[in-house]
Amino acid sequence: MLMKRIFITGAAGFIGSNLVDRLLADGKRVVGWDNFSTGQRQFLAGATQSPNFKLIEGDNLDLPALTKAMAGCDAVFHLAANADVRFGLKHPSKDLQQNTTATFNVLEAMRANAIKRIAFSSTGSVYGEAAVIPTPEDAPFPIQTSLYAASKVAGEGMISSYCEGFKFEGYVFRFVSILGERYTHGHVYDFYKQLLEHPGRLQVLGDGSQRKSYLYVQDCVSAMLHVMDRGTAQQAKHGVEIYNLGNDEFVQVNDSIGFICGALGLQPKMEYTGGSRGWVGDNPFIFLDTKKIRATGWKTSLTIEQGIKRTLEWLQQNQWVYDSRQ
Repeated sequence: MLMKRIFITGAAGFIGSNLVDRLLADGKRVVGWDNFSTGQRQFLAGATQSPNFKLIEGDNLDLPALTKAMAGCDAVFHLAANADVRFGLKHPSKDLQQNTTATFNVLEAMRANAIKRIAFSSTGSVYGEAAVIPTPEDAPFPIQTSLYAASKVAGEGMISSYCEGFKFEGYVFRFVSILGERYTHGHVYDFYKQLLEHPGRLQVLGDGSQRKSYLYVQDCVSAMLHVMDRGTAQQAKHGVEIYNLGNDEFVQVNDSIGFICGALGLQPKMEYTGGSRGWVGDNPFIFLDTKKIRATGWKTSLTIEQGIKRTLEWLQQNQWVYDSRQ
């Protein structure tokens, strides 16, 4: 699939900024869109030096501005979202506005500009507490246990409807948790922050037995570009392709702690809050079946342990990210 000028929402974020750099390295023209509520300008420091990159500060809830910014593009990577699963119940409207309404606005801006191709960052959380492990793309959706996952299900639904009704090409990517350079949200970030503040003890939400799968950010970017380049949604039923993105292994939270503490040379006293879930909506076992995308020739470059250690190394070298989120 030929993509010449690509629009990226959440371009200053963790995944978005890595995608920007990859596309620019591939010689593409990129328009980055971000409201900088969580994105970091420093992540785009290299990109802004490129004549092929244009950064526009704006919010997905501002439909006129979004429509204007998207003009002249031929594909959209919609990565911007509220990813704060843990504290979703403290601000219930945030997921609706920043994930669901924002996705509707992106689709409407695309329609106004006659842009047909969209890649969407969804989540493995849409499967809830899945009955089938590892979980394939055609697994039934259970009752949703987090507002974040519910908002992503709604986003997927709207994209499929636009693909059916307006002949869009939709590529939906259901991620596990992503790790790597520019990571500023998640368990490695939280554990390292704690260990910087008090290296002798570590509080763990739940009992540490939660089983999770993780994926290195460059593998995530490679997967999305690989699928988009194949362009198979044009022939897919209803114009939508759905892919799980993850590793072919999982670890317990306690395993992650072992990797992190081992790399730091620490043996903190563990303080567990107890229970099999760290918070309301925390899925105690997430492991996605990735046979579909692996059948296309894509494969991972790092194991989960390698990804966790790579993330920790980046955080050690970039401790300014903790100050930036105060």
